[in-house]
Amino acid sequence: MHVIKIGGSLGRDPLLRDWLRELAARGGGRVVVVPGGGVFADQVREYQAQWAFDDLVAHNMAVLAMVQYGLMLQGLCHGLTVAADDNAIRAVLRDGGVAVWTPLDLLRTAPDALTNWDATSDSMAAWLASRLGARRLVLVKSCPLKLGMTLAQYAHAGVVDRGFCHYTRDAAYPVELLQKEDLQRLRALFSGAPRGGVA
Repeated sequence: MHVIKIGGSLGRDPLLRDWLRELAARGGGRVVVVPGGGVFADQVREYQAQWAFDDLVAHNMAVLAMVQYGLMLQGLCHGLTVAADDNAIRAVLRDGGVAVWTPLDLLRTAPDALTNWDATSDSMAAWLASRLGARRLVLVKSCPLKLGMTLAQYAHAGVVDRGFCHYTRDAAYPVELLQKEDLQRLRALFSGAPRGGVA
């Protein structure tokens, strides 16, 4: 099973539909899509800067930003199925579908390691991949990616969030970063991987 995070930066990009169609066509029974926050999360940052509410509130608003983006992804591609928790994700995969995680179970009533801006949807994708026992984590990015960089270097450059290395440090799965133009690499990944449900 692969966890594939679609960056919110693709939210206005024509390539977004291509990615979703590819995932729906090739990912049945083996893909969980994690939505970024995109402009929805950017608005949370803007409002927090203006009103100075705490990071717990901002975290919950950012989770809802991911939910909105996830609902949009499903609305753009009806071959995807919204799933809000582990049980729902597993059910979608067992039925041969592609799940889009709408992480309502990450709403919090008290601060924890996830309730700060060091942990964005990148870290949450890694958290989910570890929780589900994923075989691979893929992050799809709009920004240019330099080959050969470590995850720590990507974090330092702002390509992934500051908490990402913490959530992938002991991961049993490989992590791949793909640029939005790298659909061919996604096809190669699928062609070389056996179908299967949740590990």
